[in-house]
Amino acid sequence: MTPELNFIDGKLVDCKGCNTIPVTNPSTDEVIGEIYETPKGEVDRAVAAAKKAQPAWEKLPAIERAKFLKQIAQKVREHADEVANILVREQGKTQALAKVEANFTADYMDYMAGWARRIEGEIIPSDRPGETILLMRQAIGVVGGILPWNFPFFLIARKMAPALLVGNTIVIKPSVETPLNASIFAKIVANTDLPKGVFNMVFGRGSTTGQNICENPDVGLVSFTGSVDTGVRIMSAAAKNITKVNLELGGKAPAIVAKDADLDLAVRAILASRVINTGQVCNCAERVYVDRAVEAEFLERMSKAMKAVRYGNPEKMADADMGPLINQAALSSVSGFVDRALKEGAECLVGGEPADIKQGNFYEPTLLAHCKQKMEIVQNEVFGPVLPVVAFDTIDDAIEMANDTIYGLTSSIYTKDLSTAMRASNELRFGETYINRENFEAMQGFHAGTKKSGIGGADGKHGILEYTHTHVVYIQN
Repeated sequence: MTPELNFIDGKLVDCKGCNTIPVTNPSTDEVIGEIYETPKGEVDRAVAAAKKAQPAWEKLPAIERAKFLKQIAQKVREHADEVANILVREQGKTQALAKVEANFTADYMDYMAGWARRIEGEIIPSDRPGETILLMRQAIGVVGGILPWNFPFFLIARKMAPALLVGNTIVIKPSVETPLNASIFAKIVANTDLPKGVFNMVFGRGSTTGQNICENPDVGLVSFTGSVDTGVRIMSAAAKNITKVNLELGGKAPAIVAKDADLDLAVRAILASRVINTGQVCNCAERVYVDRAVEAEFLERMSKAMKAVRYGNPEKMADADMGPLINQAALSSVSGFVDRALKEGAECLVGGEPADIKQGNFYEPTLLAHCKQKMEIVQNEVFGPVLPVVAFDTIDDAIEMANDTIYGLTSSIYTKDLSTAMRASNELRFGETYINRENFEAMQGFHAGTKKSGIGGADGKHGILEYTHTHVVYIQN
């Protein structure tokens, strides 16, 4: 089996003599590929290539840089089926969601390219006669992008597109769990006119390759999506050089179901927010607070919906709603959460066990009733298809419990009352609140969390500005 090649300074390059890491299919545990454990010298070479290319890249007008993004977007569309197929194999994504991810990635790059003529500075009044103060946005330099495995193809673009648009160059490190789709992206870039060194990709573990990116003094920004624990390690590594970090970390999103909620809508949206990507999404509903007046009816409807979820090997089930968890460790983790919740007094209404499938890392869609606020499963991120439900008596109680968390990424509320919805919007301490809809952000919004859910954010105007630094110029006439 030939390892996937790194992409450095405009070329696909071998890493002769380097150790390799196997890539497995989470539905079958079959080894389907391998990547290099890229050593520090090769990481440094990628960063050096990005640093060398950056000044000339930044000097291009933004509209010219945008043309390269559009060219890559078109190539991504041409390879969308290939990308979707490998996402199904290496990540266990359903066929439908894999196709959405591949095409949304191209749309995202086109969207970002559309900002080329819209990045603005400011003119600020001065205290001095005859002086003008200008606030300008400039590129940071070299960006290091470190990716997770749950939306691995899209997140290349989410970091690359805004970084390149404003004049940065980038070095990407994909997750060891899902590098094969990233290799396709690198090969797509290799067949475009993008100047060499502007985009680079190196494979390897976060503890080695990722660490080397974070510690390199020529990296001006590290953009990471993943767990809180890894985010802490990245901050620590970046601190040595006072490197800026942009972190999207974990979540424990609350969904509040008021007594006047449309229960059909609430069940449909919360279910979609829990089983999408087998519950392995940081911004989707991780816990439900339901008004005690409608608790029984909600649980009855949600139980029926959970039991109807279709799951299995997505390569063989074109209509699957859910695939496997990413690996054996994830399966063990989810099982442990549920087992401990049951010992603490939760009642399992649906699921509660690893699925009866001989191969792979499958867990049943699971609904837990009668949970309490202090239970581990209500406080900590499960990252699997498990939904704990807590009853409340007043909206005051619901908002207080929703805010009682170390996380602050997303939240949602289901109500027909505008004043309740607006109150929740003002009082929920999260980066996003969804009202009467599933938890899934828009590319023109700003996806950002508070507390341990991260620093900075992505998407839209504000996401682009994360990849710039502010340069203030004082002009005395």
